Amino acid sequence: MENKMFCYQCQETAGCTGCTKAGVCGKSPELAKIQDLLIYTTKGLSAVTTALRAQGEAVYADVNHYVTINLFTTITNANFDNEIFYKRIEKTLEIKNKLLANVKDTASLPEAALWSTTSREEMDEKSAVVGVLATENEDVRSLRELIIYGLKGMAAYLKHANELKYDSEEVCAFMQRALAATLDDSLSADDLVALTLETGKFGVDGMALLDSANTGTYGNPEITKVNLGVGTRPGILVSGHDLRDLEQLLEQTKGTGVDVYTHSEMLPAHYYPAFKKYDNFVGNYGNAWWKQKEEFESFRGPILMTTNCVVPPAASYKDRLFTTGAAGVTGCTHIDKDEDGIKDFSQIIELAKTCEAPVELEKGEIVGGFAHNQVLALADAVVGAVKSGAIKKFFVMAGCDGRQKARNYYTDFAKALPKDTVILTAGCAKYKYNKLDLGDIGGIPRVLDAGQCNDSYSLALIALKLKEVFELQDINELPIAFNIAWYEQKAVIVLLALLYLGVKNIHLGPTLPAFLSPNVAKVLVENFGIAGIGTVEDDIELFMAQ
Repeated sequence: MENKMFCYQCQETAGCTGCTKAGVCGKSPELAKIQDLLIYTTKGLSAVTTALRAQGEAVYADVNHYVTINLFTTITNANFDNEIFYKRIEKTLEIKNKLLANVKDTASLPEAALWSTTSREEMDEKSAVVGVLATENEDVRSLRELIIYGLKGMAAYLKHANELKYDSEEVCAFMQRALAATLDDSLSADDLVALTLETGKFGVDGMALLDSANTGTYGNPEITKVNLGVGTRPGILVSGHDLRDLEQLLEQTKGTGVDVYTHSEMLPAHYYPAFKKYDNFVGNYGNAWWKQKEEFESFRGPILMTTNCVVPPAASYKDRLFTTGAAGVTGCTHIDKDEDGIKDFSQIIELAKTCEAPVELEKGEIVGGFAHNQVLALADAVVGAVKSGAIKKFFVMAGCDGRQKARNYYTDFAKALPKDTVILTAGCAKYKYNKLDLGDIGGIPRVLDAGQCNDSYSLALIALKLKEVFELQDINELPIAFNIAWYEQKAVIVLLALLYLGVKNIHLGPTLPAFLSPNVAKVLVENFGIAGIGTVEDDIELFMAQ
């Protein structure tokens, strides 16, 4: 039977082979295909901008930013609004056609750079033939998709930096050159492997840019206790990753009698000094993204989704769900920024005033804020603990959480780790163990939370600093093991960044990516020691012996 769609970009893809009837994430076949077409047209635009740069011509920042947001909107669980994708395709073609007139040698451009239409019917026809399976060779397809998913993750980081007025023409130019390269049938598998590692290099650059943007705007994260309970006033729940959105909401809710809570990946916002001045910024509510339906129901107030990690909402709270930025859900109010980058959240605030206070899910506090600046401030204590043998090993357990029961492995793994080990984490994977009482080692907590998945760069910096302190030649000589849970494309760029930095023997779970063909997986295993997960007991024994 012919596939209604094909998508295998996330860890939960059906049967670990690909979603062919509907997306496990909730996207329809129609949405999947129109997202494929947006990627195709963005590749075409990128081929044009790459040709213009080769001619020595500049590409304006607004064009770069459009490519970035196009990629970001197609990340898993970001946007479920078909109409937004049609409009983005129309705008992409409009931008591309204007630039195309300046290309001197159009004969060398791929078909995607020349294709154009204003008809929705033609868009639907085209969308059926330009998806993942349009590349017939399995290994070439695998490498192309690995690069594209890395670029999607990179775009997410870059978009957040752009919102804070930080930018990089170099990173944007690479993203577009790499997108265009995925249309080039003359490139061999070896060429694509090299481009994959180059994607990791620019992934490091993109994460460094976002780190500079966040810390330059809001200060370096500090060790912080975050309230897990609730107050008596109505609240607004903010989920996703965009700190600029949170800042604007906090400014607009001052003195309104409405409290603001973080959810899931927005938890680390509490660690930044700039946000501590808001007395209505009261705490974190709930857990990882996949528990939204039950937790959003009990929150009782409006929810603002700032980026990806959207679960299609239940009807009972859909009228309380608002989206902004790359996020979107058909039937939910979307809030855009004006020409000055300002978003008007008054509609959300007024709704919140009519709502009851949240139902309390839990009590107590949670500690975080262990980004690179804070951990390096503790360097003497950390190094001393390693040298004395009090800390035998660090485990990087960054990444994503998800719905599958197999992910309970990470809770069991954290519980079973020897008490002379420390977990370094970032991303929502931490919700599998960050509320466990794992104790400390000489005052150093055994779970050091660096922040969002966006903050995985901190973990790389910490590892590189420890390598320097211990005067090692190879990062793999450090007492650090990598046991990473992945879900979507931001985890892909983190993986590629680690490979570029020379990190080997990374374990990925709960399954290896479906988009890795057997031959591509073999290359990663043989060259980098990539592996899956086994049993908790066997994996701990293996890691501790390394």
